[in-house]
Amino acid sequence: MKKLRQWYRNLKFRKKVLFSMLLASLLPVILLGIFCYFQCRNLLIQREEEMLSQTLEQNVTILTGNLNLYKSYMDSIVWDDNLQQALEADYEDNLQMYVAYRDIIDPVIFNMENLDSAVKQVTIYSTNDTLYPHGTNFLPAERMDSGMDELERGRVLWDARPDANELNMYCKMFSEYGRYENAIRISLDYSKVFSIFTNLFSDDYGIEITDNDGNTIFSFAQKNADHNTQESAVKRTADEEREKDCVVKTEKISSVNWRAELQRPVSEISAAARSITVLVLIVILGCCALVAFLSLTLTRSITKPVNELVENIEQIELGSMSVDVVNESQDEIGHLFRSFKRMMERLNDMINQVYQSRILQQQYEMKALQAQINPHFLYNSLSLINWKAIMAEQTEISEMAQLLSTFYRTTLNKGKNTISVKGEWDNTCSYVKIQQMLHSGKFEAVLEIDENILNYHMINLLLQPLVENAIIHGLDHKETEGKKRLEVYGREQKDELVFTVRDNGCGMSEKTMENILIEQTNGYGVQNVHHRIQLYYGEEYGLSYQSKMNEGTTVTLTIPKRTDPDNEKTV
Repeated sequence: MKKLRQWYRNLKFRKKVLFSMLLASLLPVILLGIFCYFQCRNLLIQREEEMLSQTLEQNVTILTGNLNLYKSYMDSIVWDDNLQQALEADYEDNLQMYVAYRDIIDPVIFNMENLDSAVKQVTIYSTNDTLYPHGTNFLPAERMDSGMDELERGRVLWDARPDANELNMYCKMFSEYGRYENAIRISLDYSKVFSIFTNLFSDDYGIEITDNDGNTIFSFAQKNADHNTQESAVKRTADEEREKDCVVKTEKISSVNWRAELQRPVSEISAAARSITVLVLIVILGCCALVAFLSLTLTRSITKPVNELVENIEQIELGSMSVDVVNESQDEIGHLFRSFKRMMERLNDMINQVYQSRILQQQYEMKALQAQINPHFLYNSLSLINWKAIMAEQTEISEMAQLLSTFYRTTLNKGKNTISVKGEWDNTCSYVKIQQMLHSGKFEAVLEIDENILNYHMINLLLQPLVENAIIHGLDHKETEGKKRLEVYGREQKDELVFTVRDNGCGMSEKTMENILIEQTNGYGVQNVHHRIQLYYGEEYGLSYQSKMNEGTTVTLTIPKRTDPDNEKTV
């Protein structure tokens, strides 16, 4: 995703506009086409499900009627009084058996077999051992496939045998005497009974009829059906798998407690949607072609003036400062052109102003160079005073001259912005000693510095304003008893230089201490020092104050260690 965003950012403006327009136009068309396709497909499947339900219901009704008819055939035999008497009688000779077969048993069977073409054979099974077997019309009970004990009087037992093309009906006969047990088997033509289910559709489908125990009564699959449909017609598959690949409908055959299940592949049902898919694709391709043409035309109208502006900017980069392109439109691009032209006009004015200011700056530098003579004159004058004082043995005057020379030399610092820590320390010490002489020694001073930090560099005039404030605003206003005392320390702390200026003067209130670093004061105050430090070294450095009324003030200056005096900026 990150690479894709980077690729999009790096596209040229024209390609980016074209790509965005194509994406914004084609995406709704494609989504609408997909939506229409699936809606049509779902409607077709829904219609097919309704048709499947109707087809299955109609054919189940026909099958139910046929099965009820076959059951009526069975009832007519089971409840035949003459047949019951003939089967319950004891036969002493063949003549009696012949008469029973000729007049009662054979006519019943013959009439039933010729009544309906679906009836293949009727067989009577009996435990009466005085009546001998007679072809397939009469057989002893032990030759019956189903045991006599499994049958109930008046209730039909169904036995499907697809391999033998038989659907057998078994039922035990009702007997008033109960001397013998008799059962009737009607063998139906399997293919004729279920023929209505073999031509439901011309394409793929499958149907399966099972009993309450899940045993298959009838199973059929269209020869062109896919393997899922064929398998489902022969062997049960998981419900979720069948419902995923096929449309399945079920119907109960209540008269015999059977269950019919009809299936059709979803692929066959949705085949009608293929023509819709082709139509949708044609519409989408047509829309894509139209959108591409319109996008190219619109993109060209948008990017052409922008490209002209870019070419003009490239000419300006090569040195030409004129704007040659013109656009009179009132849209954002026209506004961009006019703004760019105004900007170049202002830029040309600024260039002219800078050119004039540089001329003035050279003049100021010349005057500053001439003004450098004055410090040398001051140093020479102080040296002369020092020499005269030594000759006259005036040590205090000599010391004052030397201190002033050191102070001004380190303060002016040859016009440089930075100074070594040793130079800054010498400047501070000179100033403190001068102040002690001016105050006639009324305060004592402690000046201590770690010699390991003397070779580091810092911006100049940081300590002297702090010392000046401590003397003028602190010690000079001390009203409590005790000797006035000024302490100045310099040390290193990890990667930082820390300087501390402490006095035991009058101190300051909390309000004054909170505003001392943010309020501008007359002269070169601590607010200026704090601002220079943060501007040069960063906001994590600067001054911090601690003070109590009538006890004194402590100010801490913190800056980073710097050793390169050439890599400095003007502050």
